[in-house]
Amino acid sequence: MNKVIDALLERRSIKQYSDVQVSDEQLEQIIKCGLYAPNGMGAQAPVFIAVRDKQTRDLLSKLNAQVMGADTDPFYGAPCVICVLADKGKSTAVEDGSLAIGNMCLAAHSLGLGSCWIHRARQVFESDEGKALLEKWGVKGDLVGVGFCILGHSEQEKQAAPRKENRVYYIDN
Repeated sequence: MNKVIDALLERRSIKQYSDVQVSDEQLEQIIKCGLYAPNGMGAQAPVFIAVRDKQTRDLLSKLNAQVMGADTDPFYGAPCVICVLADKGKSTAVEDGSLAIGNMCLAAHSLGLGSCWIHRARQVFESDEGKALLEKWGVKGDLVGVGFCILGHSEQEKQAAPRKENRVYYIDN
């Protein structure tokens, strides 16, 4: 098989991380892959906020956990979080942000890092605290939270679960 197909089949959502930070070079490569994700009408609606500051990362984790009604770390100890938001005015904003997160998860895997998509970004950034963070960071626009892409060095080996049957239909002549 080729490298892209191998990455698609091998990548797993990682939920155990060391505290070793993602390097500048790795982060830049991963974000670049997010920027090059397919997007509706070439609008480039997604916006990325890369957070490696522990205090800010921990605040985002707390806000995300509050949405769930939990007191655990929904970021599983990952030291880096990429907040993905998108321009609400674009009809494919959520889809475009979703593709960007997918690209970044695959890029992380290709660099030997773990990643996981974490939900509840919409609720976090609709909250007063989330809006205040965006203002503090100078992030402008009418944006919707799409998701969080957590990154780090995996402390977990995961195998793919068996695929469910009866999910593919072929309609041929």
